[in-house]
Amino acid sequence: ALMAIASEFIPYQQLGGDQPLRQLVDRFYDLMFSEPGVEIVRDMHNPDTREIRDRFFDFLSGWLGGPQRYIEKHGHPRLRARHLPFSIGRSERDQWLHCMNLALDDTPMDAELRAYLKDAFAKTGDFLRNRGEA
Repeated sequence: ALMAIASEFIPYQQLGGDQPLRQLVDRFYDLMFSEPGVEIVRDMHNPDTREIRDRFFDFLSGWLGGPQRYIEKHGHPRLRARHLPFSIGRSERDQWLHCMNLALDDTPMDAELRAYLKDAFAKTGDFLRNRGEA
C-alpha cells in the first residue's frame, strides 16, 4: 500500500524519478498552451516556456521528496511570495488545476499516487489564492 508507512512514502520515487517527472511538467505546459478555457492562466506565462519548465521541474523534484534542485539553484521557493505579483482567485486556480489534472491523467503512475498528487496540488492551489473572494 502506498501510504502504509508514511515515512517511507516519497512521491518522487513512487513516480519513478526524473523521466516521468519531466514528462509530467512538459505535458502540463503543453496543455496550458493548447487547452481551451485556460487563457487567463496561459496569459500569465511567457510563451517561451523553456525556463519555467526547468524551474517547475526543479521545484517539483524537491516538493515531491527528490533532489532539492530548486533550493540549490534559487534558494527557498517562497511559493506564496513568488506568486503575489499575479492575481490568483478561484478561476485561475481552477484553470491551473485543470491542466495539472489532465497532465497527471496522461502520466503513467499508480492510481493512489495520482489521487494523492491531485489532492496535494489542489491544496497548494488554494494556498496560492491571493485575491479576496467571498
